[in-house]
Amino acid sequence: MPKTVLLTGASGYIAKHIALQLLDAGYDVRGTVRTLARGEEVTDAVRSHLRDAANLESRLTFVALDLSSDDGWDDAMVGADILMHTASPFPLVQPKDEDDLIRPAVDGALRALRAAAKAGIKRVVFTSSTAAISGSSLPPGDSAFDETNWTDPTDPDVSPYSRSKTLAELAAWDFVRDHALDMQLTVVNPGFVLGAPLDRNFGTSVQVIERLLGGKDPMLPNIGFGTVDVRDVAEMHVAAIDNPQAFGQRIMTVDTFLSFQDIAFAVKAAHPDRKIATRVAPDFLIKILGRFDPAIKSIIPSLGRVDKIDNQRAIGTLGRGMRQARKSAAETATYLINQKVA
Repeated sequence: MPKTVLLTGASGYIAKHIALQLLDAGYDVRGTVRTLARGEEVTDAVRSHLRDAANLESRLTFVALDLSSDDGWDDAMVGADILMHTASPFPLVQPKDEDDLIRPAVDGALRALRAAAKAGIKRVVFTSSTAAISGSSLPPGDSAFDETNWTDPTDPDVSPYSRSKTLAELAAWDFVRDHALDMQLTVVNPGFVLGAPLDRNFGTSVQVIERLLGGKDPMLPNIGFGTVDVRDVAEMHVAAIDNPQAFGQRIMTVDTFLSFQDIAFAVKAAHPDRKIATRVAPDFLIKILGRFDPAIKSIIPSLGRVDKIDNQRAIGTLGRGMRQARKSAAETATYLINQKVA
């Protein structure tokens, strides 16, 4: 019989791609969603992309669960062979109270891991972020960020999002060390994720491209991210399942560092008819605006920063190079235009 993967947060942008890859690889998927109506959304999103959609209703099923409640978690784990925990909030604007991000991220991770351990599930793939690796400055003497680096959650310049991802991942590693030594944990740390969504219900990172296409901003902030294609992130989760070299490892899944300007140029090259800002705002202007806008204030520590990234572990796990992030940005824009979203 096919192995069953319990996929948390199944209605997310990345998670839908993971569900597609799992189904194509022969796994059964039991997705967790806040309401079962979101399960219909996921089924509709993956159906047309599957190599074989036969018996999809029996291969892709859903349970309604909440990260903030214990209700239903034990029952959801029954019969599952693998836990894939992707559920975690990713806001476009940082919240006023950082606990609004940190509490559900940490508590949700521990809730899923406790239920998996109770059910005897040994294999766990956990979605973290490069925010848990490169949220702080590169330590002196290091030439590039890799999986040995950790964001310092006590650093006052670290964003609430980076702090939430770091604390949630630390909680996962601590849980396995202290309470589930026989659990084989792999953590996937994707960067800024781009690439065509499977449907019109997409994530925060795609909204950045939507905003670029909308021409709402006359200039761009001088910031950037380690960027990756959503398909590479999904494939990494699946590839890690049966790869013993991935057990007990973090895998930073990134192609390259792209500034907002790099992304804008990639989108502009693919769609020269669109009015897309490519000028970079002076740092002093961003700092002034940050006095009045908390969302802008949160990016000030990242102004001018260019992160070097060592992605050799990711390449080794996939057995190939990463998809080009610039092309992913352009493909995201093309999807949004074709869907008349932007």
